[in-house]
Amino acid sequence: MRAEGERKILGTTWKTAVVVPLMFAFVFVVMVPLYNLLCEVTGLNGKTKGQYTAEAAGAVDESRTIMVRFVATNNEGMSWEFHPTTEVLRVHPGAENDTTFFAKNPTAAIMTAQAVPSIVPSSAAAYFHKTECFCFNQQQLSAGEAVDMPLRFIVDKDLPASIRTITLSYTLFDITPAPAAKEATVAALD
Repeated sequence: MRAEGERKILGTTWKTAVVVPLMFAFVFVVMVPLYNLLCEVTGLNGKTKGQYTAEAAGAVDESRTIMVRFVATNNEGMSWEFHPTTEVLRVHPGAENDTTFFAKNPTAAIMTAQAVPSIVPSSAAAYFHKTECFCFNQQQLSAGEAVDMPLRFIVDKDLPASIRTITLSYTLFDITPAPAAKEATVAALD
């Protein structure tokens, strides 16, 4: 009778060791690309397009000034300090602009984060081009480490005249692999 119970526990442990890493893989490998595709196709969430080259911008339109606001929020459970170093920039369409976002990991452990951008109004997303962005890569910070993360962007000179203010918002997600997932992966490999 006892051996039967131990077999059931072992079976459940084995299933958990396989299912948990598969769940994490699904969420981080499948769901994020599907979300990005959905936003790109539908224009939902004002999601910005990928990396852009400064050469594609062309001449600067100094007759117009666009106000760009920066907002930073942490997703639920993200403990980092995260904020723009400048909250507002006034920019000319076609000009390359630089700013930074500050991040600090106040915990006693190494953490990995991913920033997800959003633009308001969503119709401005097609005209907001990032040439360099911390959101292109995951950010890993050691315990107590702080960093200024760069953002370089161009507001397209073809931005409709009715748009005078653009808000670029980043939500920071904790994507640190969970210890349980690591242990389950190691157990599955043994």
